[in-house]
Amino acid sequence: MEIILASASPRRRELMRYITDDFRAVSLDCDETLPLDTDPMQASEYLANLKALAAAEQYPDAVVIGCDTTVICEGDILGKPKSREECVAVMELLSGHTHQVVTGCSIMYGDKVTSFSEVTDVTFRELSDAEIEAYADTDEPYDKAGGYGIQGKGSELVYGIDGDFFNVVGLPVTRLFQELKKFMRDIKEN
Repeated sequence: MEIILASASPRRRELMRYITDDFRAVSLDCDETLPLDTDPMQASEYLANLKALAAAEQYPDAVVIGCDTTVICEGDILGKPKSREECVAVMELLSGHTHQVVTGCSIMYGDKVTSFSEVTDVTFRELSDAEIEAYADTDEPYDKAGGYGIQGKGSELVYGIDGDFFNVVGLPVTRLFQELKKFMRDIKEN
């Protein structure tokens, strides 16, 4: 049975290969607008479901996986910085604090759906103004939720994590592997 990963993220595609080589990654356009009353901790799972639904419409005979990652600090979702000034402000907010990285995953096939969220706490060390400015001058922050890539130069900013490292990169490998295995078994049995 074909597996579709509904994601344009090269990092997510790379991590999916740890689970299986037998998948196809597709980029889809779907409205990622959150309802105003969405709990930030539920946002990524909501968006993962939207992405999976969009892919399931185009690939009705495949198992579809939708994913979305949010970075949450003090109850607010931190998106991708749109400017250098916004990047500096986000780094100042994260400096010396712990925030949550939440990746929501949704697995669909026909009328069967399972979804979950994985949460990892990430603590930044105290950053100097010079360190923040230097990081904002790189290309790395601008295509990542929360404005940093833990798998790149952003690793220099992190004091520690509590949870799944790969979740911070964009895909909770262990949890998705377990959930996908169970989902595939359930499909074959029914």
